[in-house]
Amino acid sequence: MEFSRIAENRIREAMREGRFDSLPARGALDLEEYFKLPPELRMAYSILKSAGLVPEEVELLREIDRLQDALAKAAEPAKPAIRESLAAVRLKLDVALERTRRQRVVTDAPSPR
Repeated sequence: MEFSRIAENRIREAMREGRFDSLPARGALDLEEYFKLPPELRMAYSILKSAGLVPEEVELLREIDRLQDALAKAAEPAKPAIRESLAAVRLKLDVALERTRRQRVVTDAPSPR
C-alpha cells in the first residue's frame, strides 16, 4: 500500500473516532470533500497549490475581498466605479460556481446501462 493511501486511511480513521473534534479550528477544513476527489485530481490540485496557483473561484473571492476593502476605504466619488467592478466580479464568481456545479452533476450522474 502506498504511503498516501496509508495516510489517507489514518486520517479517515481519526475523523471517525473524533480525534479532531477538540482542535481549535474544528470545522475549518472539510476533508470529506477532499477525499471525494479522485486520487489523480488530488495530486494535481496539490501540485497547483504548491506552485501558488489557485482555482478561478478562489481568485475571484480574493478579488471580491479586495474590492470590498477598497469600497470601505474609498471616497464617495470613487464608490460607484468600485461597486460596478464588485458586481462584475460577483457575476463572474456566480458563473464559475454554476459551471463547477454543473460539471459535478454530470460527473456524479449514474452511467446509462
